[in-house]
Amino acid sequence: MVGIKDVAEAAGVSVATVSRVLTKHTNVRPVVRERVLEAVKQLNYRPNLVARSLRSQQTKTIGLIVSDIRNPFFSSISRAVEDTAYEQGFSVLLCNADENPEKEALYLNLLRDENVAGVIFSPTLHAINNFKELKLDFPIVIIDRSIKNGSVDSVLLDNVTAAYQLTAHLIQNGYRRIGAIFGVPSMTAIERQQGYEEALHAHSLMVVPRLIKHAQPKLEAGYTATQELLEMAQPPDAIFTGNGLLGAGAMTAIRERNWLIPEQIALVTFDDTNWATLVQPAITVVAQPTDEIGKIATELLLQRVAEPERPARKIILQGKLLIRGSSAARNPLTTL
Repeated sequence: MVGIKDVAEAAGVSVATVSRVLTKHTNVRPVVRERVLEAVKQLNYRPNLVARSLRSQQTKTIGLIVSDIRNPFFSSISRAVEDTAYEQGFSVLLCNADENPEKEALYLNLLRDENVAGVIFSPTLHAINNFKELKLDFPIVIIDRSIKNGSVDSVLLDNVTAAYQLTAHLIQNGYRRIGAIFGVPSMTAIERQQGYEEALHAHSLMVVPRLIKHAQPKLEAGYTATQELLEMAQPPDAIFTGNGLLGAGAMTAIRERNWLIPEQIALVTFDDTNWATLVQPAITVVAQPTDEIGKIATELLLQRVAEPERPARKIILQGKLLIRGSSAARNPLTTL
């Protein structure tokens, strides 16, 4: 690998002079500057950004750790983070933790070793429960999942209210036996289940444990959980899923049985993904403000980098209920 010493030798100058040229220092004669730049070009030299960051104690890179990049929710947030960071002159290192505490710890250590300016991440339940023990010594912003025992910048959705609204909408449209599939392990799932149960209680309906499924937040798991609900002696008349991947799995299982939506079963979910409007009928969802989450999280992180001692901020955003045909009002004659 070509180093700065090689450039200095080729240009016939000192290492310090090469460094001044590369950092665009003004105290370099034009003829010398041209000689150094020509040597850089001929040797195809690239500055060692890691070494430079260790000297300056700050890079122009931030880390982003998400639980599943295949989830359109995190894909959309990642794009918003990258766009906002780029506008501010920062690049982004993206890591996919797969809800795995070991991978999460690996990536946190990797980003620390890379000396990133800070990290935005959606923590596993293990990290949430052991947040103080993580000893994170760089600026950080939490997204999607709330931290109960630490003072940290965070950008969250009001999951309880969003799940309440989605469930209450079903109840108001005549559905009474509402199955639910929540992703695990996740604080988000816990909050969404809370909203679901609060809506049932508020409308004098019982929480039926066998109608509630917990699964990995993936399409395949949503498919399996929905199959189990549909095979019950008394299947639900509606299904609520906790994210778009679970919702896609539920849709696949329902279509496989040729059940009609919403005549035989209603379907609602979180996340306004592309497929939700491509199917017929279109799916009722709670749309999360992913662009806003990514943008605010990045801005908070860069503010934290600039002002390490400022008080932590928690930004709570609201979802938007988008009512579509998959949860149309039931015929009163078919309501249990």
